[in-house]
Amino acid sequence: MRVDLQHVADFVEENSRVLDLGCGDGELLAHLQESKNIKGYGIEKDQEAIEECIRRGVNVIEHDLNFGLDRFPDDSFDIVVMTETLQALESPRKLLKELLRIANRCIVSFPNFGHWQCRFQLLFRGRMPVAEHLPHQWYDTPNIHLCTFRDFDELCQSEGLQVVERSVVDPQYRKVSKKSGLSNLFGTTGFYVLGRPQ
Repeated sequence: MRVDLQHVADFVEENSRVLDLGCGDGELLAHLQESKNIKGYGIEKDQEAIEECIRRGVNVIEHDLNFGLDRFPDDSFDIVVMTETLQALESPRKLLKELLRIANRCIVSFPNFGHWQCRFQLLFRGRMPVAEHLPHQWYDTPNIHLCTFRDFDELCQSEGLQVVERSVVDPQYRKVSKKSGLSNLFGTTGFYVLGRPQ
């Protein structure tokens, strides 16, 4: 299994009801069904990925997340997972609120635009960054709302979202210091467990 998905799986409790947004080929849900006995659904818009989910025995719904999650009632899941999808949405702030309406916890992961390689390329080359964790050129990237960890922390604070747990890793998925400045400089991917406002 992909290393980033294993990192997400570690946050999921056994026997949970899980919704995976932008589930891709269903690798995470298939793993969680087998290893943690979860009951899960995936949401995906890519037809080939949907077909792979079905082959894996993963329940999947074809849907574009930019149209929201109105079809799901309040508290219909224990946890919602959104890996490497937040930055590709038209309204990430709005969707985060929706996640915590349909579940009392959500796990989001996203790439860090504040990593030192990105800063270096902007400052010294005057070009949009391309890095291992941000591999696309500016003209073909799916990422439309890039942010840093500090940006995301401020969003959570302004929306009153509870940061239950936060983990930042480097390109080799080793944990980076929890000090805010260091993680924002050296971390490539952030994993946040969020809870509802208190």
